[in-house]
Amino acid sequence: MYIPPAFAEDHPEELQAIMQAASLPVLISTICDATNKPRMIATHLPLTRQGTTLVGHFAKANEHWKAFDPAAESLAIFTAVDGYISPSWYAAKQEHGKVVPTWNYEAVHVYGRLEIIMEPQDILSIVTRLTNRYEAPRAHPWAVSDAPDDYIASQLKGIVGVVLHISRIEGKRKLNQNRSKADREGVVVGLTDENPRLAAAMKKTLKE
Repeated sequence: MYIPPAFAEDHPEELQAIMQAASLPVLISTICDATNKPRMIATHLPLTRQGTTLVGHFAKANEHWKAFDPAAESLAIFTAVDGYISPSWYAAKQEHGKVVPTWNYEAVHVYGRLEIIMEPQDILSIVTRLTNRYEAPRAHPWAVSDAPDDYIASQLKGIVGVVLHISRIEGKRKLNQNRSKADREGVVVGLTDENPRLAAAMKKTLKE
């Protein structure tokens, strides 16, 4: 990921916050087809951090888990808030007009090698962990144990677990840190109605 120094993010708590806020990560790997020609494959799937790993699961029918190169790193991409930035919000527009649009965002790239999990009890553990995470904010969280055991067992037969063993993490918060405070404040005002989550993220940088 291209990361200019002004946008670099390496604080563990901020990286984790971006990953937590991401709605649906993308996992990318290199696979070899029947002709042994390498190509890229991407799967959108929920992933959650567990120590030095990310855990999730694939559908058994997905070729991703069957053909990935175990010797090569895979990449999980997490994108939290993002949005278009109009140059009309910059104070500099009124001063000299030398402004152009951009796109602000927070992203984390996580690299590592994949491990496939086939043991039903281990897959159940992954599914339970993911479910608990996403159900936690609800007033009446649903639990895997709410469904009949035989039904859950039948559903587990259709998936495999996946573990990404983290080797490195890159973080980027591109939130106009390279512009003047007046420009950034103007963007916050402009975003307040259009994209309040991005406005809130930018407000944090104004205090840093």
